[in-house]
Amino acid sequence: MELIFIFIFGIVIGSFLNVVIYRIPKEESIVFPASKCQSCQTPLKWYHNIPIFSWLFLKGECAFCNDKISKQYPIVEFVTGLIFVLVYTKLGLTWHMGVVAVVFTTLLALTMIDFKYMAIPDSLNLLALTLAMVQPDFISGIQNALLAAGGFSLFRFYLSYALNKEAMGEGDIMIAGTMGALLGFPLFFFALFLSALLAIVPSLLAKDHMVPFVPFLALATFIVFLYDEWFAQLGLWILNG
Repeated sequence: MELIFIFIFGIVIGSFLNVVIYRIPKEESIVFPASKCQSCQTPLKWYHNIPIFSWLFLKGECAFCNDKISKQYPIVEFVTGLIFVLVYTKLGLTWHMGVVAVVFTTLLALTMIDFKYMAIPDSLNLLALTLAMVQPDFISGIQNALLAAGGFSLFRFYLSYALNKEAMGEGDIMIAGTMGALLGFPLFFFALFLSALLAIVPSLLAKDHMVPFVPFLALATFIVFLYDEWFAQLGLWILNG
């Protein structure tokens, strides 16, 4: 029963996350005005905003102009609900669980924005980094964030020099800080390596086109967070042989 409530709470957060994803890149308020159809601009009724179910009930169309509603909305809501359930399963119902779940949903918002705009807003990036440092051991969270961001910045400098072009964006450095605060060391390195593996095929397929890296960093961080014990054992095996 708790899982159901956690999932419902998560998809409600996901509904708000859709507003964030749509409005922040346009530098619009995420509070006012109320939600409206992006095509006909008609304000939506409250029952048009029920996460997932409204989209299914309306068959993916606006209730006023019948224009198509993007599948992104129910997908983001469902994924956010799933994130909350998985983080709850991992950490239990604690204040730290809530913080970590919000960090990962913020990373989801950054992922969607990066896919669409090839850029990530500093406001959301800083929010994720700040919340990620709110660990049970607060000092350790800050130290890990600084180490990860500093190391990633140095790596970015050398890689850009070697490639003779800007290899990564400055926003990726803040993401690295978030990863470090969430995972600590050496799990941060596993997430970084895994993100590179996940990005290989899309990068090859894209050829000369830019590929957003934040989605791979975020996904790898979530995977390593969920299976941290397995990766920790892998690290010990690598070190001890």
